[in-house]
Amino acid sequence: MAARAAEEGAELVFACGGDGTVMACVTALAGTGDMRQIEAAARAADPDAVLALDVYLHRLAAGIAAMATATGGLDALVFTGGVGENSATVRQRTADRLRFLGVAVDPLRNDTAQDDADITAPDSTVRALVITAREDLQIAAETRQLLQATGNRA
Repeated sequence: MAARAAEEGAELVFACGGDGTVMACVTALAGTGDMRQIEAAARAADPDAVLALDVYLHRLAAGIAAMATATGGLDALVFTGGVGENSATVRQRTADRLRFLGVAVDPLRNDTAQDDADITAPDSTVRALVITAREDLQIAAETRQLLQATGNRA
């Protein structure tokens, strides 16, 4: 989309900041916010998808690196949620960008990760984990707490 618009002479400005606009930017670049579709298109050498994936990875790694700086390093890097749990590509390429922090993932473990998994490479100084989000358990716990606080029995 962005490449086609640029070819047509349109002037494009994308500000991909760390304030929640990253996925909006990725969607604008790739025409979708679905990382599965973006990865498939990037594998097929679609320039818009390649750029969108690069922007996403850049902002993700930059955010992690900033937090690592603030906390004095990393003990573990946890991938969770939709993309973190399901995209071996995002996990591998993020770890590659964070190698200077001691992050490395084992390619075979990463490619075959299911549910909760340790994908740490043998030479990594930082553990790399895939953890299932389990939002349903958090929602249930908060619902129970709210019901108990209002005098209802859970």
